[in-house]
Amino acid sequence: MDLIAWTIVASEIGFWVVIIAGLVTRYIFKKKKTGLLLLALTPLIDLILLVTTSVHLWNGAEATIAHAVAAVYIGVSVAFGKSMIEWADVRFQYYITKEGPRPKKFSGIPHAKHYFKSWLQHVLAYLIGAIFLVSLIFLIGDPSRTEALSNAWKLWTVVLGVDLLIAISHFIWPKK
Repeated sequence: MDLIAWTIVASEIGFWVVIIAGLVTRYIFKKKKTGLLLLALTPLIDLILLVTTSVHLWNGAEATIAHAVAAVYIGVSVAFGKSMIEWADVRFQYYITKEGPRPKKFSGIPHAKHYFKSWLQHVLAYLIGAIFLVSLIFLIGDPSRTEALSNAWKLWTVVLGVDLLIAISHFIWPKK
């Protein structure tokens, strides 16, 4: 694996380590402000990945699928980060500290609405990631070096469309 692929792996591990450390600090050690500070560090991980990817390409590397995945990762992390932290927070409270309400399980139209809301987050992730991809393509200015980025962008566009169809299907055939 190359530098960018390892940076993506380190970013994902770092993301969850920071979240778990924040939740443990907040609920086990009862240090709410320190726990919040740790949880607030998650965007720093995205920034490190953004800078590493950009500098790597700026210094002449040919774009690979790993560079495209970095853009997708950053978009998803920014768009879904808060809801992923909330998801982990609710489960940590309920399953680890035995406090707080049981995590909700949706069905029927509430599930369809919840899924559609996550599709809207997917749109936001797509916009953020696409801006990053297009910026890299534009800044490098060499289509032969950025083909992997444009191909990933096209594939992600299809995935976003399929996800919309799935979201709509939940309204037509609600989950029991």
